Amino acid sequence: MTDDNRTNSQNAFDGMALEQLEQTHAEWEQGEVASFLARQPEAKTEYRTGSGWPVQRTYTALDVADTPLEDIGLPGQYPFTRGPYPTMYRGRNWTMRQIAGFGTGADTNQRFKYLLSQGQTGLSTDFDMPTLMGYDSDHRMSHGEVGREGVAVDTIDDMEALFDGIDLTSISVSMTINPSAFILYAMYIALAKRRGYDLNALSGTIQADILKEYIAQKEWIFPIRPSVRLVRDCIAYGAQHMRRYNPVNISGYHMSEAGASPIQEAAFTMANTITYVEEVVKSGVPVDDFASRLSFFFVSQADLFEEVAKFRALRRVYAKIMKERFGAKKPESMRLRFHAQTAAATLTKPQYQVNIVRTAYQALAAVLGGCQSLHTNGMDEAFAIPTEEAMKLSLRTQQVIAEETNVTSVVDPLGGSYYVEKLTTQMEREIFAILDKVEAMGGTVKAIEDGWFQREIADTAYEHAISKADGEKTVIGVNKYVEEDEDVDIETHPYDPETEKRQIARLHATRSDRDNEKVAALMEELKAVAQDPSRNIIPTTIELVDARASMGEIIETLKGLWGTYREVPVF
Repeated sequence: MTDDNRTNSQNAFDGMALEQLEQTHAEWEQGEVASFLARQPEAKTEYRTGSGWPVQRTYTALDVADTPLEDIGLPGQYPFTRGPYPTMYRGRNWTMRQIAGFGTGADTNQRFKYLLSQGQTGLSTDFDMPTLMGYDSDHRMSHGEVGREGVAVDTIDDMEALFDGIDLTSISVSMTINPSAFILYAMYIALAKRRGYDLNALSGTIQADILKEYIAQKEWIFPIRPSVRLVRDCIAYGAQHMRRYNPVNISGYHMSEAGASPIQEAAFTMANTITYVEEVVKSGVPVDDFASRLSFFFVSQADLFEEVAKFRALRRVYAKIMKERFGAKKPESMRLRFHAQTAAATLTKPQYQVNIVRTAYQALAAVLGGCQSLHTNGMDEAFAIPTEEAMKLSLRTQQVIAEETNVTSVVDPLGGSYYVEKLTTQMEREIFAILDKVEAMGGTVKAIEDGWFQREIADTAYEHAISKADGEKTVIGVNKYVEEDEDVDIETHPYDPETEKRQIARLHATRSDRDNEKVAALMEELKAVAQDPSRNIIPTTIELVDARASMGEIIETLKGLWGTYREVPVF
């Protein structure tokens, strides 16, 4: 896709007006600005965005002269730069979801109910490391980690405890899990069927974005290609059976947390998106049958205006990709909808109360950028899982933005800002340039196998670390306004050492109570389906988890067929 195809001549100002503005601007720089600088120099010799782009002193219509008016557009209309819906928060606020997960399903269920009582409008589930990696709680690799940094889920019995007393048709549920996501997806569906729900009434998402694991987060089980097949199967099943549920949450957040710049976060996420869409289309599902249920997950960082521009550019880029590359016809197939989370990597232990302020501004950027869902980090997350008090304060941060600041009254209130529009267009062009480079390398999977994404992020992360270490990038309380004798007195979330025993006892009880002959027969069926890439693995997985097979048993069976993945080190 060339720049000529992305722009045209319909701009906001005609040639004569721009010439006059250019002359006026030059006179201002040479006269008033030069005179003022002679008396009072600026604090820095150069200013840059979070991505490292130079920032001008001021922006005018000259800076948006090459941005076509139709690329800015109107909210709810292609290319959706100004928002996926015409009225945005005037009709409905974003979903407020604080992530929760620790201990057993019953433990986390209590936290869910507490957050709902405080006004949270969506649930977000964090799983412990054994669950994320597909190990049962009694596996030797799980020792010491069961329920520590998320909820432990081995079987559908745990899923029932996790959502006990919660009507899954009345609230959106997000589940953050990747290599074993298809099993949690199947458990959720099996639980809904047991309760007699119409699957089309369920809303929410399961993350399932495995490509970003190989790029950044490093939680994987199987080799890349069978892992992408699992994502394909989740999307294809959802397209047929769950019209309101998002079977994948394509994530840039974790790439940012690993050190990617905002432009890398955006472009690499779009590269992954292209791969998933290609795989589903190749399986025979038309793009307009599933694209409306693709969802996204991005970080909201500290550079407020660049973050707003990033979100706006992402909507524009996605719309053009879906329309021009994949031939999508329906508007909903071209609407990028995203969940945002404030940046955990920016949270500090020194002067940890300042994290409240950081989070508030990052949340504001996500709202001004048009998010559909938002998680605000707890002030104590640099230490441990957040306490109830910290979670409540984070939720109140969102509620203040929604109900006290009045920023929800206007759709895309920063639209038309010369600075924001310039950044949006610049971001769009940089994203497409990176996508062209990935295409030339043979596509996303090939670039991952070659370590290209990993090296790009590692280089950026190193540069970022150096800039903080030498004070070029300010971090309040860490390299500026430091309190040398700070006494940190903070109550953190406790870990119950009995959690592992309780969870293992529950797992053993499930294994002894179920029909093991049925489980064994279904495992043989799973093997047959797994060895035929043309078949969808989700229906058999649903039957297995409903028969109370454990996650670890399913994973170990597939490891025997597909093997595991070992990354080539990147230096």
